[in-house]
Amino acid sequence: MASKFVKICQLEDIAPGTGVCALVNGEQVAVFRPSKGEEVLAISNTDPYFQANVLSRGLIVEHQGELWVASPLKKQRFNLTTGACMEDEQFNVKAYKARVTKGEVEIAA
Repeated sequence: MASKFVKICQLEDIAPGTGVCALVNGEQVAVFRPSKGEEVLAISNTDPYFQANVLSRGLIVEHQGELWVASPLKKQRFNLTTGACMEDEQFNVKAYKARVTKGEVEIAA
């Protein structure tokens, strides 16, 4: 079954190396634009350690060739492709399919 994608913003609305928060089907999604290229990655915006919607404000870090976001609260890291928590897998977050089509950022709903 094909995923339905929802347009959330223009790629240029997200500064390279940062994230933004978008509401997709009633869920807060953290959308990140790494520093290089036109790739976007998306995970849940909710930090599972504190149930706070803050991950979109975290810092993008690279570890062993993969991109992660460090929570702005206690710096736990979440994989931007899989949602895995580096420190404790019981705190993994949901990962979303994300893409850029004709300059528009889209998230799978």
